[in-house]
Amino acid sequence: MKIAVGFDRSGPDDWADAAAYVQEAERMGVHSAWSAEAWGFDAVTPLAYLAAKTSRIKLGSGIMQISARTPAMMAMTAMTLNSMSHGRFLMGLGASGPQVVEGWHGQPFEQTVQRLREVTEIVRMLVAGGRSSYQGKLYTLPLPGGEGKPIRSSAKPQDPIPVYFATLSPKSLELTGEIGDGWVGTSFMPEHANVFFDSIAAGAARAGRTLKDIDKQVAAGVIAFSDDVERLIPPRKPGLAFTLGAMGSKRHNFYNAAYRRAGYADVALEVQRLWLEGKRNEATAAVPDELVLHTNLIGTELMVKDRIRVHRKAGVDTLRVSPEGATLKERLDNLGRLMELVKQVDAEPA
Repeated sequence: MKIAVGFDRSGPDDWADAAAYVQEAERMGVHSAWSAEAWGFDAVTPLAYLAAKTSRIKLGSGIMQISARTPAMMAMTAMTLNSMSHGRFLMGLGASGPQVVEGWHGQPFEQTVQRLREVTEIVRMLVAGGRSSYQGKLYTLPLPGGEGKPIRSSAKPQDPIPVYFATLSPKSLELTGEIGDGWVGTSFMPEHANVFFDSIAAGAARAGRTLKDIDKQVAAGVIAFSDDVERLIPPRKPGLAFTLGAMGSKRHNFYNAAYRRAGYADVALEVQRLWLEGKRNEATAAVPDELVLHTNLIGTELMVKDRIRVHRKAGVDTLRVSPEGATLKERLDNLGRLMELVKQVDAEPA
């Protein structure tokens, strides 16, 4: 099982410390580092910075919002990052949600599955050296009726760049299985992996593939070790309450919907109701301890090791983690402890 980390910053200016963390993670054998994109910093620029600071670790965009860029711009960006990192770029794409797409980018949030499909086809075509000639439902290259003509990139054609999808709804998960190289999973609990993996497998089967052909990377949450498990639980609840209540509108919260499909409908809807009513403390209190324990790697080493086993049994390929720690050393110590536990679990019979 592989380990991935986020390229996270505790403040707006601590880029050097964040890079030092990824550099040490690379030295420890971490597979990949992923940058985020919401409505603050973009996902691309930090990876260019990391490309100059590292030499082996894979660099993933987690994710590039497809409504914020043209397909050709995404292809150019991917080729640039892949070239400057010597083939280490992993292209994570996602539709985001209506509040960001319409409220931040001013673009319509519609036909997201088809948009993901067409963007991926165009990016792969251009990266491989093809001309900008494409006829889709949403994108047409060149623009009809204008003076444009099919253009081939002036950059040298490259080998296929792995494309990862951040998807949650059944139809988008099927697309992941059909044409994606990997899945950037969130709202994931290995006990309910079928909520996601069944749809990915269905899409893969349509394309003559299997679930094993997709790198299933999941957010495994915080790494924190302690015998006092009760102390570790409360700090994790506000984040879950925010996800269930604020990551989208009442109509479109794909994270909330994923938890509902996993059997937490009552909890998800109650937390969302309280949050939207402005009762954030009550929303946080409504998050059950069980949900925290199922979405993080916290507790004793035996507890964390057992959670790693459950993820492996569910079919997870990559754990994306956020080590707890007030200092760089503490974060790296927790990351190192986790990697040793993963190594032990991997050595056990399947």
